[in-house]
Amino acid sequence: MPRPLWTGAISFGLVTIPIKVVSATEDRVIHFHQVHLEDMGRVRTRKICDIDGEVVPQEEIGKGYELTKDQTVPVTDEELDQMPLPTAKAIEIVAFVDADSIDPIRISDSYYLAIDGQVAAKPYALLRRALERSDRVAVAKFAWHNRERLGLLRVQSGAIMLHAMRWPDEIRSPESLTPTPVELGESEIEQAVQLADTMTVDDISGFRDEYRDALEELIAAKAEGEELPVPAEAGAGESGTVVDLMAALNASVKAAKEGRGEDSDEHATVHEMRPRKKTTAKKAAPTKKTTSKKASTRKKTAAGKKTSAARKTTAKKRSAS
Repeated sequence: MPRPLWTGAISFGLVTIPIKVVSATEDRVIHFHQVHLEDMGRVRTRKICDIDGEVVPQEEIGKGYELTKDQTVPVTDEELDQMPLPTAKAIEIVAFVDADSIDPIRISDSYYLAIDGQVAAKPYALLRRALERSDRVAVAKFAWHNRERLGLLRVQSGAIMLHAMRWPDEIRSPESLTPTPVELGESEIEQAVQLADTMTVDDISGFRDEYRDALEELIAAKAEGEELPVPAEAGAGESGTVVDLMAALNASVKAAKEGRGEDSDEHATVHEMRPRKKTTAKKAAPTKKTTSKKASTRKKTAAGKKTSAARKTTAKKRSAS
């Protein structure tokens, strides 16, 4: 089991459950050191007092709150631990709510709560069963890292999890980020929904951090003095490029179906709602045909008049003779 980050108890009404808090996640990010490029020596950060300019060892570093530029109040860890706060060493459950009522944006870090001693086994199992049967989650308050925090307790694979939550006033309003109203055709919306349906999966456990994989290959190649991996080609959609939305949706649906081994059919294609320029040209065509018909009629009329006049002249000549 990983090293506990915090020990205390869950306060559930008059029930107390001794627990240990263990991180539910692990850092898999590849970290770099700052080095001196000339000799690869480590570049370290030193903590220096801004009054005497001396390097301060860790045992001489404490906490202080700056009241004014010239006055700082020191606060010790012992004083923080002895604050008269009910949640100082307890995760106090204050309410039960439906899980759907919690906005995911408020969820922060996640932790497993493990029992601290066999005496905690029965009350721990009782709280777990209550959460499962009620189909709810518990909202709790706890003090950690010198601040009181809001938490969410739920059951995951037989263990009780604690999700640290942000307070309501810590969530920024997105009003300034929402785009201006735009017109969307029903075909565009239906195509986007079809794309979402095509990309729907039941399990995301197979996804990998491709950036970390590529970074590991880069480090291994440099360590062995081998040739560096060839960069992947950039995607077709570049930033700032104006694309045909319907064409992009149609292509996305087709690619998603092919990726799942499905046959793309004609139903995946949705045509644009607005008329094209060719349609305008077709509308103008009848005008030209009408004009040529009128000209042809005029020519036929003029030719008919000439023929009639010639016949009359011939008849007069015959009667005179």
